[in-house]
Amino acid sequence: MEKLFSQERSNLSAMKIFQGQLADLHTREIYPAEIRVQYGRIAAVRRLEKAEGPFIMPGFVDAHVHIESSMLVPSEFARLAVVHGTVATVSDPHEIANVLGVEGVRYMIENGKRAPFKFNFGAPSCVPATAFETAGAAIDAGAVEALLQMPEVRYLAEMMNYPGVLHENPEVMAKLAAARKLGKPIDGHAPGLRGEDARRYFEAGISTDHECFTYEEGLEKLEMGVRVIIREGSAARNFDALIGLLPRFPGQMMFCSDDKHPDGLVLGHINQLAARARAAGCGLFDVLRAACLNPVEHYGLDVGLLRPGDPADFILVENLEDFSVKATYIDGALVAENGQSRIESVEARVVNNFHTSPKRPEDFRIPGRGRRVQVIRALDGEIVTESFVADARLENGQAVADPSRDILKMAVVNRYEDAPPALGFISGFGLEEGAIASCVGHDSHNIIAVGTDEQVICRAVNLVIAQEGGISAVGKGQEQSLPLPVAGIMSNAEGYAVARAYSTMDAFVKEGLGSRLSAPFMALSFMALLVIPSLKLGDKGLFDGSAFRFTPLFVDG
Repeated sequence: MEKLFSQERSNLSAMKIFQGQLADLHTREIYPAEIRVQYGRIAAVRRLEKAEGPFIMPGFVDAHVHIESSMLVPSEFARLAVVHGTVATVSDPHEIANVLGVEGVRYMIENGKRAPFKFNFGAPSCVPATAFETAGAAIDAGAVEALLQMPEVRYLAEMMNYPGVLHENPEVMAKLAAARKLGKPIDGHAPGLRGEDARRYFEAGISTDHECFTYEEGLEKLEMGVRVIIREGSAARNFDALIGLLPRFPGQMMFCSDDKHPDGLVLGHINQLAARARAAGCGLFDVLRAACLNPVEHYGLDVGLLRPGDPADFILVENLEDFSVKATYIDGALVAENGQSRIESVEARVVNNFHTSPKRPEDFRIPGRGRRVQVIRALDGEIVTESFVADARLENGQAVADPSRDILKMAVVNRYEDAPPALGFISGFGLEEGAIASCVGHDSHNIIAVGTDEQVICRAVNLVIAQEGGISAVGKGQEQSLPLPVAGIMSNAEGYAVARAYSTMDAFVKEGLGSRLSAPFMALSFMALLVIPSLKLGDKGLFDGSAFRFTPLFVDG
């Protein structure tokens, strides 16, 4: 597979020669070839009459991901991702930015540099995400422009405030103008935005959208010239709805995970989407264009595409159907082989912003101010929600959960200061007893909890408070928790150990507490994401994401 021209294996000047079947994305051919690598770059590519060996192809690129959602710091994320042939990410650090501001962005860049992996971070455009919730920091237009001037910051991250774009909010427009002035791409975030509003939004210089959740929406935006990113993460799964568009628009589409929990990252990454696209009948080079080529060209990434002079970023795969990865190389260095990462763990320093006191069960009581309540309906595999109105279950003058109808109590607790929890009701989690809580709560990362009564909700919340960030589950006489001390949203532990701990908790919530969701903790993290329709709960109250305003819990109170 790999031959060395020199006995000095650790010397970058040593010429390495690879032979195999080259998947050439530029000529759209597969042919026997010899690849020569020296000083971390492709020194030469030579066609051969025949060659033994694996398929050689460019590495995969995740075109939009929040590293923080893996619960791993960047250096640990890299350790897991390279096993699946991922060599680079386009990473929006707005999760940690909402906790720590610019300091958080710099933390991600610093830690990412400690691993042989190509992180490409953006300048968060919406910190805080809205004015309707409490975040830990703010990044104004001046700070955004300063970040964009850093060479490590490649683009303006997703502009979630589409009402601000449409109404030409001065602060929003200043951020867009800074990116345009510096010639850096602008990512979009416009779920369900259609017609004239969508046209105006993208005409502001916004070039991508990873939030399309129907074929019709994706088609409309592609016809506008937008680059649509097919998302398949641990919670939001839009692959099936959008993959049929790839054969028509191969130059405009990319793949991303957006939010990927650690157990899912252990199993696979962009390689899984490429394999599914092939199984769906998409042409090989259309798939590889979306998975490897388009992100590099659109964002101007310093990621090699197997041309002479390129960085030596490539993977060796057994076949071009399921893309089983034999080895991954980044800048000519072997970083993964036969399912094992060769990247070593590094110690990650802890930074945080967590200032709230333990709560009491009575803090989670809802006085019965009416007989009918609005209920959030969580949808498996989606971050959008629905809503409905239901008769409240009233006991001793209090509105309480009704697990028999899958109507559970939900709470959002401000993590940055002591304040009364915001309370509401939610359906779709299916808990038969107990509660779960998490300080991974997009985008402000307050504490979110769902449970069957005030006592278990309070206990789950207090477990998170005690460790200043993390996830917890309570019920069946058990208490389980996973500390996330880095900004309250990431672990500083070894990645595979974090994945195992998370898998144990995930199984307990499903098998022990009865949740029917495929990823209950990931779904929970989006229930306070106010910029995604329709009904959500923030730390200041129930919020209508379609009308972009607060809405009462009781409809007849």
